[in-house]
Amino acid sequence: MNKNCSQKKAFTLVEMLIIIAIIGILSSIILVSISGAREKGRDAKRKAEIAQFGRFLTLSCYLPKDGEGEYDLVPLTEEIKNENPQYSQYFSNIPKDPKTGTESESKYIYTVNADGSKCALYANLENEKETVTLLITVPTPGGGVGVLKTDTQGWNGTPLYFQYSN
Repeated sequence: MNKNCSQKKAFTLVEMLIIIAIIGILSSIILVSISGAREKGRDAKRKAEIAQFGRFLTLSCYLPKDGEGEYDLVPLTEEIKNENPQYSQYFSNIPKDPKTGTESESKYIYTVNADGSKCALYANLENEKETVTLLITVPTPGGGVGVLKTDTQGWNGTPLYFQYSN
């Protein structure tokens, strides 16, 4: 009888391995569900920044020195600040793509037509389930505000873009 009382109850190695496997499976499921939320969160940030900065840029479209074309927001704002120092306060914190943007390249693209009457600011989205709201298939000055789908994938891995245009 003394022998039975002195035995301690403990988990076996097999039981511990099963518990660790269950925890691993549950954490994998949680991480997969969180990654979709991260994409949606970064897309929401992109849309907010594009809409806010786009409102400012499309009030009167800026025609860069090199004329019609597409420009990354970082060098474009440097050119605007150099030509119009009074606007420097508005360009102190240049928005950039939360996933792929850097200090020298924002990955937010400004496009303008030849006479500077129409312009747009756009970014590539991450969430492939985003609803397309524009009928155009390339970011277009004067093309409207919303989500468009192109034929090729962008820098964030989807063919979906959000643009703000006059």
